[in-house]
Amino acid sequence: MLKDIDTNRDHLTTPEAAERSGLTRTYLALLLRRGVLEGFRHGRDWFVYTDSLETFLATPRKSGPRGPRKATASSSDDAPDHHLSSPTSMK
Repeated sequence: MLKDIDTNRDHLTTPEAAERSGLTRTYLALLLRRGVLEGFRHGRDWFVYTDSLETFLATPRKSGPRGPRKATASSSDDAPDHHLSSPTSMK
């Protein structure tokens, strides 16, 4: 795999790229495996080409979910308590 390394391009380790970008090392490795980011793997370590990371960060991306999901209406305090009325009282 060393034959694929472009020695003319600057590169960062995934921990360095994570610190620079605010992304996790795991996510960066996923992007490298999928070919979204350009880089190479040497042994167990991934390296990201700096120009590829900067291009990726400059590209607008859709934001993901923010925070925990809201509770459903059936678990909300505002939902009617259907379980409190017995079927005989509804006649």
